[in-house]
Amino acid sequence: MTTRYTSGPAADLDGIQSVIDIAQQAAEPTTLETGKVYAVRTAGGGTQTLNLTGPEYTGIPARKQGNTTVRDAESFAAYFEKHADTDTEVYADADRLTVTAVLDAHTATAARWSGHRLTLGLRKTESWEQWLQLDNQLMPQEAFAEFLEDHLPELLEPSAAEMLEIAQSIQGAAKVEWQNSTRLSSGQRQFQFVETVQAKAGQKGQLTIPEQFTIGLIPFEGSEGYKLNARFRYRITKDGGLTLGYKLERPGDVIRKAFGDVVTAIGEQIEQPIMNGTPA
Repeated sequence: MTTRYTSGPAADLDGIQSVIDIAQQAAEPTTLETGKVYAVRTAGGGTQTLNLTGPEYTGIPARKQGNTTVRDAESFAAYFEKHADTDTEVYADADRLTVTAVLDAHTATAARWSGHRLTLGLRKTESWEQWLQLDNQLMPQEAFAEFLEDHLPELLEPSAAEMLEIAQSIQGAAKVEWQNSTRLSSGQRQFQFVETVQAKAGQKGQLTIPEQFTIGLIPFEGSEGYKLNARFRYRITKDGGLTLGYKLERPGDVIRKAFGDVVTAIGEQIEQPIMNGTPA
């Protein structure tokens, strides 16, 4: 057997080509996938971690977060059902008139972010605000009569028709001299007045209004309606004029009752207990 050895320029070229092939394979780019972690070798021979699991790579947030505000119990229950779990905590704050659910609250054995929340922020109705704004305020006859006319749908007892008649009677007796008032056995208040026309002898008249009346108001948007009693207030001024108004009986109790009913309605639709207070 004869052994042949190759040497010279041809052998050197073969070795150089092999080195080039290996270098090209090592430098060939590799497609990376999002949602994974890679360890890559640096030019200096070290190793660098490349984390592609963040939301800037995947397009998906790392966790749920944010505070969603709704305005009624039904909306609260709908959002709650979608995102809550067995460790979700719910708090009712009667002072702030809010119900807050910490949807990702801590579990019994592990901490969670507590950054995904749902808040029921009750909003008072316009009619409630208007009645409260003028509560215990005396106003001129015509202004008071116009207020009653604008709120006839909310007048329950006496009926809206009777209250409209009273309002019109008040307007009709706007330019008279009021003398006194008498409380009748029925509880109504009777006002005596004198109307003077073109310097002639005065004509006497009477205006009778109930001592109190009942209104029906919806305190919060999306809530039930509640009855409130109101007492007529009046004052005969020194110049013979008449100012009228009303005093609502314990409107704060109605607000608390309405809020409690909202909390009860929510509690009937969820399994988690509702605690009294506010979350941390």
